[in-house]
Amino acid sequence: MRKVQSTVGRRAVLIALGSGTLLLAACVSQPVRPTNADGTWCYRVGKAPRYKLTCTTVPVPPPTVEADAKRFPASTNRFTVYVVRKRWADAANVVKLTVDGGAQAETVPESFVRLRLPPGEHALRATWAEGEIQTTVRGAAGESVFVELAGSAWAWGSRYGFEPGDEASRDRVLRARMVADIE
Repeated sequence: MRKVQSTVGRRAVLIALGSGTLLLAACVSQPVRPTNADGTWCYRVGKAPRYKLTCTTVPVPPPTVEADAKRFPASTNRFTVYVVRKRWADAANVVKLTVDGGAQAETVPESFVRLRLPPGEHALRATWAEGEIQTTVRGAAGESVFVELAGSAWAWGSRYGFEPGDEASRDRVLRARMVADIE
């Protein structure tokens, strides 16, 4: 006689694994908030009805520019720097980024700025209500570098620092909103 095997157990395991995978994917991939009607973008902290918004004061680049930046194209005659700001304890401040004392951009939590600069050495300065920091970046034409603007904002104050980026920084850029594109 032939024994018939039941597939009920297998189905239950596959359904449980599939459901768990979908739940984890939903937790990991939080959607980026849409741009406001005036072109600015806000990062929202907290739960309704008492959430707080941290917003840019100038319009952000359109989605087509952001999509291009997230492909990380190499520029033949420019040095590209991605400054990304995406850390869990950084949720309240607008931090202004200045390049070589000239071009400026505002960063908010979970955002990034693409800088396409002439080859060579450049000074990056970040300023916020409680302080400022500075670092230097160097690069050749066609090179891309990631820099993390890592910070924490607490009731007793805020601190920020520039850190060299790595492959994880690239992933953070993919999950962040572009707030400025400087050439």
